[in-house]
Amino acid sequence: MNDRAKHAVFDRVGIGCDHGGFPLKPIILDKLEELGVQYQDFGTDSDESVDYPEFAQKVSEGVSENDLDAGILICGTGIGMAISANKVPGVRASVCSDPYSARLTRAHNDANVLTMGARVIGPAIAEEIIEQFITTRFDGGRHDRRVKKIANIEKKYIR
Repeated sequence: MNDRAKHAVFDRVGIGCDHGGFPLKPIILDKLEELGVQYQDFGTDSDESVDYPEFAQKVSEGVSENDLDAGILICGTGIGMAISANKVPGVRASVCSDPYSARLTRAHNDANVLTMGARVIGPAIAEEIIEQFITTRFDGGRHDRRVKKIANIEKKYIR
């Protein structure tokens, strides 16, 4: 493990999942504990069918309102969670299925919500993705200009 991977950049992380993401949640919680990250679990707590937008909204509102530093959302593919999360102002959610994308979504896009698909990735890859997302800092520089342009697009359409 390199030095970068040992230090979380987020202190407070919200986690949420639907029934499709539920099997992966315990692995993610263990990884967050290993990284020394405090988390708030927004559910679900079983594999009984639920609607993913409700969990995406709860976690994303916590991020948007600065009650949480970041969020992690898991459903079957990660796609529905990302679409839902990105409706909340100030949220930059990204679906990641590999560690490289997880690192770059933080470094280049300053993503503050990670979404993953439990039916797409396995536990070992999920742990690597979590580590990259949680330990990678935003690079700023030319990327800061681009993230500000994303925020300006969002402001234009907020009513």
